[in-house]
Amino acid sequence: MNRWKLFVPLALFALFLGLAMYQLSQPKDERIESAMIGKPLPQFALPPAVAGVDGVSSTDFGDGKPRLLNIWASWCLPCIAEAPQLDALENAGAEIVGIAIRDKPEDVAAFLERHGNPYARIGSDDLSEVQLSIGSSGVPETFVIDGDGIIRYQHIGDIRERDVPILLEQLRLAE
Repeated sequence: MNRWKLFVPLALFALFLGLAMYQLSQPKDERIESAMIGKPLPQFALPPAVAGVDGVSSTDFGDGKPRLLNIWASWCLPCIAEAPQLDALENAGAEIVGIAIRDKPEDVAAFLERHGNPYARIGSDDLSEVQLSIGSSGVPETFVIDGDGIIRYQHIGDIRERDVPILLEQLRLAE
């Protein structure tokens, strides 16, 4: 009987274990590159998410002025956490356009009443079609859109205090 055949499974297991150990020892790359950076916003027109605030259209972004496009939802806890930073961005002169994802008008109104409204416009994306078409996979996410409607920067997750200067700088670079 060939004794070496008994060692083949052990050798394969050792090879697998060595490969797994190598992969675990490599530094983790947490940077996510968006495929939409440098590309124009897709065409869309969203109805208002709440009474008294205009809806959003892709044509709103082609007037020469850079803006922030914030993807959010009233049911999103990190969106509550970023509300003070959105106010700080607005107070610093940033125009912020919002897209509410899978939300009800009454819930959007309650959120804005509770946490403030930094938005110049808020569109309602009930099926997340616009969200997905611009490369967003979750809420909140914020994009810097230049005055020609080109996506220049993507911030994934809630905006923290340390992110405010970065977003303001990205807006300045998008001019």
